[in-house]
Order: sequence, then C-alpha cells, then structure tokens
Amino acid sequence: MRAFSRIKGRTARSVGRHPRAILWAAVGVVALGFLIALEVAARRCGLPGPISNQVAELIFPPKSGFLLYASLALMMVVLTWRQRFIAAGAAIGIDAVFFLVRRAVDAKVIEGHPFGNGALWVMLGCAVIAVTRRTGQERALLLKGVGLGLLLVAGRKTGDIWLIITSKTRPMVLDQYVATADHALGEPSWLAGRIITATGSIGFNFLDIVYGQLAVAAVVVALYQLRNVAVERRFPGHHLVRTFLVIGLLGPAIYMIFPVVGPVFAYGTGAEHWASVSLWSHTPSSEQWAVADLWPVTPSPIAGPRHMPFDEITPRNCMPSLHTAWATAIFIHSRKGPRFLRFAGTFWLIATLTATLGFGYHYGVDLIAGVVFACTIEAGLRSLDRGWDRAGIQLVAYGAAVFVALLVSYRYLPLPMAEHPWVSGPLLLLAMTSVIYGYARTTALWEQKTAPARQPEPQPELI
Repeated sequence: MRAFSRIKGRTARSVGRHPRAILWAAVGVVALGFLIALEVAARRCGLPGPISNQVAELIFPPKSGFLLYASLALMMVVLTWRQRFIAAGAAIGIDAVFFLVRRAVDAKVIEGHPFGNGALWVMLGCAVIAVTRRTGQERALLLKGVGLGLLLVAGRKTGDIWLIITSKTRPMVLDQYVATADHALGEPSWLAGRIITATGSIGFNFLDIVYGQLAVAAVVVALYQLRNVAVERRFPGHHLVRTFLVIGLLGPAIYMIFPVVGPVFAYGTGAEHWASVSLWSHTPSSEQWAVADLWPVTPSPIAGPRHMPFDEITPRNCMPSLHTAWATAIFIHSRKGPRFLRFAGTFWLIATLTATLGFGYHYGVDLIAGVVFACTIEAGLRSLDRGWDRAGIQLVAYGAAVFVALLVSYRYLPLPMAEHPWVSGPLLLLAMTSVIYGYARTTALWEQKTAPARQPEPQPELI
C-alpha cells in the first residue's frame, strides 16, 4: 500500500508540474485532426487540401513567399543571433538554388512567388534538429517556435480551403438582407467605392498591397512582443499570433451560417470592376449572378430581401469581416509598443477598413460585426491566460450576445433597419462602441491589478 501511495503521489505531482505540456499536446492533436478533416472535405470537393498544398510548396512556387519568410522570422524568435543569421542565410541560399534550377529547366512561375521554398525547408530542418539534437526545455522551446511559424502558414492554407468550401456548399447567399440592413449606415461601401475608383491605379494598388499583406503586419507586431523569448527561454502567456489564429479558425464557421459574397459581386461586375487598374491576376466577371450592375454608383434598392443564388467560385466570406477583425487585433496589440509600432497599427487599421469597403468586398455592417468579433475573442484569450474572473466572463458573454444580436438583426430585421436609419444606425454604432468600451475598461482594471506596486521614495531626513 505504501509503494502504491508513493507511485500515486509521484504521478499526481508529475501531472501537476506539466499541465501546459498536456495542454500543448491536446492542442496539437486537435489541430492535426482538424487539418485531416479539412483535407478529406477538400478532396470530396475535388480539390487539394491544406496539407497537400503545404507539401507541394516544398518544391513548387509557393502562393505567398512573403508569408513563408514572415513565418520563418516568427520561428527565429527562439534562436540566438548567430543561429538567426545561419537560418536566414540557409533559406536565401536554398531559394537561390531553386531559382537557378527553374531557370535551367525553363520552368516559368505563372502563379505564386519565385521565392519562399527556402524558408519552409529551414523551418522543417529546425524541427528535425529539435527532435534529434536537442533535449528537455531546449527541444520544447525550438519545437514551439517551429510550430508557431508553421501554424501561421497552416492558418493561411486552412483559410483558403475554407473559402472554397463555402463557395461549393453554400449556393444561396444573403447579400440582399445585408445590403438592405446596410442602409442604416448609409451604404458606406458605395461611397468608399467611388472614392477608390477616383484614385485610379495608384490608390487601388497601394491599398491592395496593404490589404493582402495583413499577416505580415501581424508578424511585425508579434516579433516585437516575442523579442525576449530567446533570452528568457519561454513564450509570454498571450500574444498577437494566438488571437490571429483563433479569429481565422472561428470566422469561417460564421461564413457557413451566414454566407455573403459582398457588394462588388452581388451588385456589380465582381473583380472585373478593378481589371483596368489592378497589377495582379484577374478573375472572370460574375455580373450574370448579380442583382444588377449598381455598385458603386447607384444605391441598392430598399425592398423585401430574398435569398439569391451565386456561382461556385466566389467565397462567401463577408460576415463578419475577418480583415477588420485581424486589423483590430493588430491595433490592440500595437498599443503597448513604441511610437512607430503604434502608428503602424493605426495606419493598418484605417487602410484595411478603407480597402474592405472601397474594394466592394464588404458592407458597413460587416465591419461592425468584425470589430465586435475581434474584441470578444481577444477578451476570451486574455481571460484564459490570466484566469477567468467575473469581469472576464461578463465581457466575453456580453460581446458574444452583441455579436449574435447583430447577425439576427441583419437576417430578420433588415427592412425596418433600412426604413428607420436614424434609429437603427446609431443603435448599431452604440452596440459596437459598448463592446469596445467594455473591453478597454476591463483590460485597464486587469492591468492595474497586475502592475507592480510603486515603491515609496526615500525621505532626505531619514537618510
């Protein structure tokens, strides 16, 4: 009995010492299962899944070389400066070899970027080194760094597949409901669309770069937050990458419930509208699926909304606006940084909001839902890190309730909202502002409780 008690006690102490290790293992198993399930779903739609796409980028030109190098930079926070120079040099060297081989065999890069393979190879190489050459805490830290970098890439691949699945499985869209509800805000997408159109090629392509490289901006903020990992040999409890990934994981589930394609598609000619000024690849016109060619000149009519069919190509990725949610998260996390980082976070938020509306990808009510969505997720993750208390539970519950209320009102009350804009518009803005205020007030109280007590200054007469 004594021996059994000693074994039982050692087991309990071991479990108590390693709760985070168990949590990491559970998260890894769940993530792997999710990726496998998504791979199977994509295969049933006749498409390669996120795992297949990622493996293919070991050899073929990657879709986003910038994202792969940003992921490599994220992984390198666990390395020393000497190791970082070696890793970066190895990645560039591998990309140079790929470039020369493609040129020798006359393999032209039609889609994607001609660089980025090296970054992926180096991250996988670091994973092999962690397993074969490291032990204990050093192995765990290096694997966490590699996992963080690969998670950012996997999140992008997962999001791409989710978008394709929404277009294949949701033939009917709710754009007429959202467009009608958007009259409560004065249809800001129509106004922003006319402004962006007036700026021509320069304005469009500048905002398009900002819009497309949002993940790279997130990595810049995350690198500042994780700058001390190599010295302290541990990750902070909460950082931007966690929020970024959770937003990307939960958002597409809302797409499946509330499929919306956006005003430039439902009320315009689709991406064809920007074909004359865009520097990048173009997609075919979707005008035959639109209600009419109205965006961005003619306001949409106020009438009883209906479900409408749409093609099997355009993603149903409007409600909520995840670009708005991600930009909001970047803005929140940049507030603790230096002046340049705070300025960059503010710029990226404003530019992203302008692009989402001005490109016709989102309605105004999408952006309100995106802000509420981001604040609620950020509050939940911060509560999870510091321990759930009454204020955290109330904030997350309130944010979730407001988010659900917004979706319900867009779906079932769009006509009253359009007919009474001077009432419904301020109410929408008030609901969003209340969540922002609740988040700011609650987090300020948390920071006051965790701030170190100020030491009294010595008095001259006592010295």
